[in-house]
Amino acid sequence: MDKIGVYLCEGCGIGEALDLDGLAKVATAEMKAAVCRRHGAYCSQDGVQLILQDMEKEGINGVVLAACSPRVLTDVFQFPESVVLERVNLREQVIWGLPAGDEDTQMMAEDYVRMGMVRVQKSQPLEPYQAEVDKGVLVVGGGVAGMMAALEAAKTGYQVTLVEKEQGLGGWMAKQWKRYPIHQPYRDLEDVGLDAMVSQVKTHPGIRVLCSTEIRSIQGAPGMFQVTAAGPAGEESFRVGSIVQATGWRPYDPSRLAHLGYGVSPDVLTNVELEERAAKEGKITKPSDQGAPSSVVFIQCAGSRDPKHLPYCSSVCCMVSLKQALYLKEQDPSTAVYIVYKDMRTPGQYEEFYRKLQKQGCVFIKGEVASVSGDGSGKLLVEVDDVLAGERLSLEGDMVVLATGMVPSMALDIDMEGAAEPSAGSAEAQPQAETTAVADRQKEGMALYLEYRQGPELPKLRYGMPDSHFICFPYETRRTGIYAAGCVRQPMDTLGAEEDGRGAALKAIQCVEMTARGEAVHPRAGDRSYPEFFMQRCTQCKRCTEECPFGAINEDEKANPLPNPTRCRRCSICMGSCPERIISFKDYSVDMIGSMIKAIEVPEEDEEKPRVVVLACENDAYPALDMLGQCRLKWNPYVRVIPLRCLGSLNLIWVADALSKGIDGVLLLGCKHGDDYQCHMVKGSELAQYRLSKVSETLDRLALESDRVRLEQVEIRDYTRIPSIVESFMKRIQEIGPNPYKGF
Repeated sequence: MDKIGVYLCEGCGIGEALDLDGLAKVATAEMKAAVCRRHGAYCSQDGVQLILQDMEKEGINGVVLAACSPRVLTDVFQFPESVVLERVNLREQVIWGLPAGDEDTQMMAEDYVRMGMVRVQKSQPLEPYQAEVDKGVLVVGGGVAGMMAALEAAKTGYQVTLVEKEQGLGGWMAKQWKRYPIHQPYRDLEDVGLDAMVSQVKTHPGIRVLCSTEIRSIQGAPGMFQVTAAGPAGEESFRVGSIVQATGWRPYDPSRLAHLGYGVSPDVLTNVELEERAAKEGKITKPSDQGAPSSVVFIQCAGSRDPKHLPYCSSVCCMVSLKQALYLKEQDPSTAVYIVYKDMRTPGQYEEFYRKLQKQGCVFIKGEVASVSGDGSGKLLVEVDDVLAGERLSLEGDMVVLATGMVPSMALDIDMEGAAEPSAGSAEAQPQAETTAVADRQKEGMALYLEYRQGPELPKLRYGMPDSHFICFPYETRRTGIYAAGCVRQPMDTLGAEEDGRGAALKAIQCVEMTARGEAVHPRAGDRSYPEFFMQRCTQCKRCTEECPFGAINEDEKANPLPNPTRCRRCSICMGSCPERIISFKDYSVDMIGSMIKAIEVPEEDEEKPRVVVLACENDAYPALDMLGQCRLKWNPYVRVIPLRCLGSLNLIWVADALSKGIDGVLLLGCKHGDDYQCHMVKGSELAQYRLSKVSETLDRLALESDRVRLEQVEIRDYTRIPSIVESFMKRIQEIGPNPYKGF
């Protein structure tokens, strides 16, 4: 920007803690700001008006606002799009964590003003990416979650296409006899109540229902997905703006549960099989002779919460078994019902239902099933190690019901961590049959058939669930504009699936609206920047396409990157991955961050004031630094914090810039990575760690200690740890000694 104004706020103690005349001198005499002004509170109406007047009268098109954190009062500081705004954090990260009037406090503030000026100088006004956007929504899956997503989107005026591979809507809910109570007093069984929802979906003018139909391919990006589907009338293509995948779940394969008696007798069946028989016949009968059972044993967590099968809890099994136990008691109160459980999970008002079954005479046994076998007379014998009594019990039953877990429809056997080894002689154990078996299972788990370089389906977690974060962004997946809902995302009951459908619909709507405005979706919601490629220097190394977590970049036949701007989450991981540094954003670039580092004043060695650059992820680490100040926790005055969009945007040239400047160390603060990652950009922190492993070798060759660069994983709640993390790093820097390039 060619005309920059610097605005120094005096409020919140800034004026008392800092020499604002000294900051003004840095801004005008050193950094050549066109204007520099002070005000008691720029967040006031008068303060904002003064800045707007300078834009109009002085032609200011770049604003450096030195005041509070850029994370607060974002609604107050809204300026024309032609103006670049940089907010310098003097409050939370300077005066609230350091002593007022101290020389080191002043030096930190001056460095932040310098860096803020450089950032604005290197920025350009944003011009949002514009494209012809379709605002229709595709819902794949016609179960409860899918129908609710379709209804909610249609009610708000969006055209919805609902694709269901089965002949009718309803999913697993359509196969149930009754549902457990969802209304007060939470003690009585209720009708499934599915007909009303199905009718609403079929008659809504904004919903087009395609049953007996499957997706054949999905091309394109948010706002411009091109969908091909095949149904009874043949193939058809249509365009949508966003997608909700609600393809549901399937029961865990009971053939793996021979140790629990499955296959021993036809009277050993799963909870799903029992429900289907009850719904069909209107009563419960023994599969072997169609007679009414006089005693039934329910085995909870059949394969669930077991590292050899399903390591997770499927959430609904306890309530389903209670419901089916009540079927039996209402059919014949004299029926003996035993429920063997690891833990009974009946949250909230469902506890009332649990108490009713206790009063009905159901016997609950906390224990582990040792074996299930036939006794030779048609009865089944269940051996149970009773945890509470500390003894083995023998239970006799006419039927045994296994509460098998829920497996998301996307999951394949090969996704299951610790799944049981195939038995000798099975198809999976034969090398020649393995390829065909895996291919069949992959086809079974597919629903979207995306034409993405990174694969045809949504990336999955180790249990076959779409890769999203259950706290920060539950519906988001790694494919922008595609949202997961219902049991394909995680096990849940019907009420949970309805809520999930609503949430995913809102995200799908948000996506098409923000895409139409040229804005990014979560987590940099509203960001109007997008990556620009200087293709003349591209070496076709493929790193940008391989490292992008969101599939935003494809390749042409010559391996040149083909960006899809509406898929982009603006994480800038591609920028950090490029060895030629050909990728940049108008307001974020390799040159910008490098220039900010070079703007830091480095004292001479004899002053004994080391300098450390902290490159902090804006998602967890930077907010944690703000909280540190808000709690008035003291920390080291020799650090200089530069926020990054994601630690994955780290370009190794920044480390070289810092050390060649004479800075003594570089500390990176990023999100936790691994299986239970907290990185908002999925792979950013992990990629930064990988890149730093290469930096260490380079530094060693240059006779610069690799310990001068360190990466620490932090959560937003780790703000109390940050001072000790910094002190530990500073202690190591003191042991190593000053940077030998200091003064060059």
